[in-house]
Amino acid sequence: MHRLARGADVFLTNFIGTQLAKYELEYDRLKELNPRLIYAHISGYGTEGPEVQRRAFDATAWWARSGLMEFIRGQGSDPVASAPGMGDQATSMSLFAAIMTGLYRREKTGEGALVSTSLIANGVWSNGMALQGVLEGMDVGKRKQEHGVHNPFGHVYRTSDGHYVLFVMINAEREWPQLAAAMGRSEWTSDPRFLDMPTLIINRLELIDLIQEVIGSMTIGQTLKTLDQHEITYGHVRPMGQVVDDPQLAANEIIVQTNDPGDDYHRTIMSPIQIEEEPKRPPRRAPDIGAQTREVLTELGIDGTEIDRLITNGTAGEPTSTDDNIH
Repeated sequence: MHRLARGADVFLTNFIGTQLAKYELEYDRLKELNPRLIYAHISGYGTEGPEVQRRAFDATAWWARSGLMEFIRGQGSDPVASAPGMGDQATSMSLFAAIMTGLYRREKTGEGALVSTSLIANGVWSNGMALQGVLEGMDVGKRKQEHGVHNPFGHVYRTSDGHYVLFVMINAEREWPQLAAAMGRSEWTSDPRFLDMPTLIINRLELIDLIQEVIGSMTIGQTLKTLDQHEITYGHVRPMGQVVDDPQLAANEIIVQTNDPGDDYHRTIMSPIQIEEEPKRPPRRAPDIGAQTREVLTELGIDGTEIDRLITNGTAGEPTSTDDNIH
């Protein structure tokens, strides 16, 4: 590991403090070997405080502990689990930004740096708008559970064929006539219950029911067509089976062909970062665990006898199968 530190530009770790000390991988120790090292550390609950050693997953630290899990649940409903890896993906982008900032700093100063982030920090950041409200005395999550949040212009409606659309109409006063027209009910704008925004908000539950009645009589295709025609801001709550075949994603190389010869890896998801005139590396199947052990250790100047010893005693590994289709 010390040889690795001497030759590395970036060293990544998610070990907690006691493990770092056990394997002599602390930043201060490695910095002595390579002062230009960018040492990137990711943790569950941060590097200080009484819970440094607590085991963490994104579901526990990013989702449950940050208030996100509580905030998104419906009134009177139980909290729901997060999508697999949802918090890991968000946190990895923060770590990437930290590493790139460290590299930029090194270009300017010649010095390496310890850069870090945590699952819980990113969860709180992702929930920042709601939590900032709590800091200022407005607990929207608590209010949602006590009174419900019923906004006709930010509601989810169900179509006749079991699909859902989410309205996100920020300037409700301006967009209200468009919505009424989209529903084929322009007369709603002159209805005494909906003549102005304060009156409409008082009668919002009635309006939600009326909109649902109209959308509930249409298929998703009919709904999306009329919403587009009237320039309503909405999101189709896409089933995941449709997401992967979305032509918009293909057009923007968000989901791409792999051209892999195997029969189980035809398409994959690309990174969300684009740099003009810098093509992305084509996707490829990950190598088996340990497949590049000898190559990497040889590049670090470790001789064959020592590599054999490291593999024999379990410090380093080699693949257990030579079948390229097993990974």
